[in-house]
Amino acid sequence: MPSDALFISALARELSRRVTGGRIEKIQQPSRDEVLLTVRGERLLISSVSGSSRVSLTEARFENPSAPPMFCMLLRKHLTGAKIKAVRQPERERMVVFDLEAADAMGEYGERKLVIELFGRFSNVILLDGEDKIIDCLHRLPGDGTEKRCVLPGLYYRMPQAQDRPLSFLSGASEIREAVMAAPGEMLLEKWMLSVFAGVSPLFCREAAFRACADVGASVDAAREEDGERLLRIFSDMFSSALNGDRFVMLSDEKGMPRDFYCLDIDQYGEIYEKTFFDSPSAVLDAFYLKRDAEARARRRTQSLAKNVRNLRDRTARRVAAQTEELKAAGNRDELRRAGDMITANLYRMQKGMTVLRAEDFYEEGSPEREIRLDPLKTPQQNAAAYYKDYNRAKTAERMLSGLVEQGNAELAYLDAVLGEIALCETERDVAEIRQELEETGILKTRRSGKKEKRTEQKPMRFISSTGMEILAGRNNLQNDRLTFRDAMRRDVWLHVQRAHGSHVVIRTDGGEPDRATLEEAACIAVYYSQARDSGSTAVDYTLVRNVRRRPGGKPGMVFYTDYATVYVSADGKTADRLRTQ
Repeated sequence: MPSDALFISALARELSRRVTGGRIEKIQQPSRDEVLLTVRGERLLISSVSGSSRVSLTEARFENPSAPPMFCMLLRKHLTGAKIKAVRQPERERMVVFDLEAADAMGEYGERKLVIELFGRFSNVILLDGEDKIIDCLHRLPGDGTEKRCVLPGLYYRMPQAQDRPLSFLSGASEIREAVMAAPGEMLLEKWMLSVFAGVSPLFCREAAFRACADVGASVDAAREEDGERLLRIFSDMFSSALNGDRFVMLSDEKGMPRDFYCLDIDQYGEIYEKTFFDSPSAVLDAFYLKRDAEARARRRTQSLAKNVRNLRDRTARRVAAQTEELKAAGNRDELRRAGDMITANLYRMQKGMTVLRAEDFYEEGSPEREIRLDPLKTPQQNAAAYYKDYNRAKTAERMLSGLVEQGNAELAYLDAVLGEIALCETERDVAEIRQELEETGILKTRRSGKKEKRTEQKPMRFISSTGMEILAGRNNLQNDRLTFRDAMRRDVWLHVQRAHGSHVVIRTDGGEPDRATLEEAACIAVYYSQARDSGSTAVDYTLVRNVRRRPGGKPGMVFYTDYATVYVSADGKTADRLRTQ
């Protein structure tokens, strides 16, 4: 992503303007790679997540772990109440440095520095003392004993090796003009710019080529005139626009998914992407990453639980498959009884030591001859008894296996529903409730902890339709159960996606009937919060709550219903977000 040194320079200017002179009031660490500082009532997010590293002011809300990580505790010890004296960017570097004044344990004030390195997967957050000695860092880099940089507590901080490129967005016009005139004409303009300009991204270089020749693959010769003034003018305009920091753009595809952002207008994609403009770098970063990373964040949050449930589901599927095969084999038990009857009918022709009995099968029309295998170590009577015993065992197995297979299939359906819920989790609390549900139903073992956790019931998701009616949707099976059988009124309207796992949705009707718009919006919500989210037009059944019943002996959320009608809608995340109130 184009969070290059040019973009970070605009970001550092914004942060300097908005937080310099403020004090750090609160320090949190929502995840392993993210730190959240509260300064003057504003939230400053510092992220070292690979592919999403950034530092910006944010409007987003983050859920914190029950116990703060060690790095968070260390930052609180050293930086709570610290005053931000300056925010700066080392020249041409993808870094932001906060110069701080903080009190130590004795109450004496001294210098501290918080260094944010935005180097992609090598991003880091480093706390330094007044002598640039590392107090601690979010990611410790031990080095390898060579020239590789070490970042460890107790060592003096060393800046990363500077880029070996002669020009940058801070270079003067005469330097850029000389470089343009000396550039090899056959070289692609984009590649030439990347080789000589430090601190700019490939997106900037392609945009320069497009503005010069309406072609991102233009060569240097095609882009410049004899005196090089044309390219110089384009570079100057682009650098000036970016450094003024008054136009930040986000590019989104036809599905509304963010694809790119930058600190100046981007024309190279034409009509392929939709543009959204912002007035600050923090605003564009907030819009870009929070939407783009929602799925990745949820995946990281649910990874462990999803793996456990998926493994359990696979084991259950293998067990049910084996039991089904045994059940099929038990279905042939009548052959065992017939073999015992034929041996009994031919005892007079048999003697101990025989391995095969050839006799007429009086169960078949025409009494064809049939071979029956015998145990030569048993008498004829014992062979007949063995076949009867196997027949009785198979009859018992069929009765037992039928129940086990039915129970296993129900468990598979339930685990599939849980996996669907895990995929839709939005917060850590959602994940904790699903784990609680699995522990209460005996699917997962209850985790032992030193102190008893206080658990409060989370409310269902709440929506208000375009005509003002209240719509509720469960977040998991336990909540679906509570919503349908405890919270909803008998004349409320209940909705669920047909033949797919998903949320129970209830329209509060106060004894009346919902209008068509509300019904379709509730159905859209049911599809969006189900496994059919990406299936296009989907059937959603709706009926009165009084027509919904629990499945006898079923797991939470497992129901059947009668007297229903069906509406066809597609999932629409924008509609769900627009109507949602909590």
